[in-house]
Amino acid sequence: MTKQELAKRMQHGRAWVPGKRIKLDFGDDGAILLDGEAQRVSQQDGAADTVIRIGWDDWRRLAAGELDPMGAFMSGRLRIDGDMTDAMQLGSVLSKLRAEQN
Repeated sequence: MTKQELAKRMQHGRAWVPGKRIKLDFGDDGAILLDGEAQRVSQQDGAADTVIRIGWDDWRRLAAGELDPMGAFMSGRLRIDGDMTDAMQLGSVLSKLRAEQN
C-alpha cells in the first residue's frame, strides 16, 4: 500500500479523532495529517496536536500486525510528541479500519 492509498482509505474510513489534528510523520517518506477539526485526511504537512513519528516500513509492519505497537514505542521505533491520549484514541480508529478490511 502506498501513502496515497493509505490516505484515501483513511479518508473513506473517517480515520481521525474528532476535534484533534494528528500527524503521522514518516520522516523522509512524508506525512499524513488526520484533521479531526476539518474532518479530512491529507498528505500535507502541518501543525498538529499530536505527532506520531514512525518509519514508513515500520508503519506498514505495524498496520499488518507484524510489529507490536508497545514494543515499537519502547524501542524508540515509534515516538509520540503531544497528547498520548490522542494516540491511543487513534489506535482504536485504526483497529476499526483493519476490521473493515478483513
